Amino acid sequence: MRSISWYFDYVSPFAYLQSTRLAEVAKQADITFKPVLFAGMLRHWEHKGPAEIPGKRILTFRHAQWLANKMGVPYHLPESHPFNPLKALRLTIALGCTTEVVESIFETIWVDGLTPDSEKGWFAITKKLGIENPEELLSTPEVKATLQNNGTQALTANIFGVPTFEVDGELFWGVDTTDMLLDYLDNPGLFEENEMKRIFQVEPSTVRRR
Repeated sequence: MRSISWYFDYVSPFAYLQSTRLAEVAKQADITFKPVLFAGMLRHWEHKGPAEIPGKRILTFRHAQWLANKMGVPYHLPESHPFNPLKALRLTIALGCTTEVVESIFETIWVDGLTPDSEKGWFAITKKLGIENPEELLSTPEVKATLQNNGTQALTANIFGVPTFEVDGELFWGVDTTDMLLDYLDNPGLFEENEMKRIFQVEPSTVRRR
């Protein structure tokens, strides 16, 4: 079976929505979970996050809610967003990045509406996972290094946002590319079609000044 990496951050509602379709992907590929800090990508690529642009913030929240309704997925926007996902990302790594851990944390945030940087949300996450002393797990050098390495790998692969699947050097960003990914896994020659190959020949007619 093919191997595929899934880069995600709990701060993204679209990462949560895509997580509800991971079982479909897992039928065609072995998924390796790669928790990353989205804020680090924004700094590296000099992007603003959706929440930093007023019009985009509202549209993003509306789109996520609409899409959740369309997908029939339970969804509840937390009271504050963006939130700091660092502890949740590190805990995921400390607990082995299993499907059960990832799904449980996503559910606490995007179904129960509790953020990992709040006392109530963090308690709910650790209780659900049966962790009594989470701080000991988060502070190990191995956990911190793994999160940092995941970020480095993502940037090296030119990943610019979450969620992103990476397979064979190809990137599939966003929940709306899930079906394209499934088509690619079923037909690895998808990007060898003439019009797909011609994309690389298209040159920018202008470059924005910084």
